[in-house]
Amino acid sequence: MTGFVLLLGSYLLGSIPFGLIVGKLWGSVDVREHGSGNIGTSNVMRTVGKAAATVVLVLDVLKGAVPVAAAQGLGLSDWTVAAAGFGAVAGHVWSVFLKFNGGKGIATALGVALALDLRVAAALLAVWALVVFATRYISVASLTGAVAMPVLLWALGHGPQYVASAALISLLAFWRHRSNLSRLLAGTEYRFGERATERMERR
Repeated sequence: MTGFVLLLGSYLLGSIPFGLIVGKLWGSVDVREHGSGNIGTSNVMRTVGKAAATVVLVLDVLKGAVPVAAAQGLGLSDWTVAAAGFGAVAGHVWSVFLKFNGGKGIATALGVALALDLRVAAALLAVWALVVFATRYISVASLTGAVAMPVLLWALGHGPQYVASAALISLLAFWRHRSNLSRLLAGTEYRFGERATERMERR
C-alpha cells in the first residue's frame, strides 16, 4: 500500500506544471502560447526570462528527486524506487492537470539521476554543457543526456530496474522531442541564446 501511494504521489507531483504556473505568476504569460509552446525551462527562459527559468528548473528537478529520495528513505524495493522516478517523469510529460499534455521531462529526469547517484547527475550535466557549447542546440544536448543516462547507470553498476527505468525515460524524451527533431532536419531549430529574429533569418 505504501508503494502504491508513493507511486501515485510521484505521478501527481510530476504533473504539477511549474513552468505554466511560474510563467503566469511571474510575467502573466501562458508559455504554451509563446515560443516553442513547451512548459519547460528553455521556453520559460525565452518567453519570461532567466530568473523565472531558474525557478522552474529547480522545481522541475525537485519533482524527480523528491519521489526517488522518499522511496529510498522508506526502504522500498529497488523496483519501486525506479518506478517512482519514471512516474515523476511520466507525470511531467502527461500531466493530469493539463489534460495529459505536458513538458519533455529532461529536468525532472535530471532530478531522478540526482537522487539515484550524484556521479550520474554530474556526468549528465557535463555532457549537456559540452553538447550545448559545441552545437548551441539545447534539444540535441537534452537527447544526448537522455541516451547517456541508462548507459551511465549501467556502467556504474546500478541494477537492471534502474537501467530499464532510465531507458524508458530516454524513449519518452525522444518521443516528446519529435517537433525538435523535425526542426533540426529543417534547419529551423532554436539555438541557445538565439533571438526570434535570428531564427527567422535562418528559415
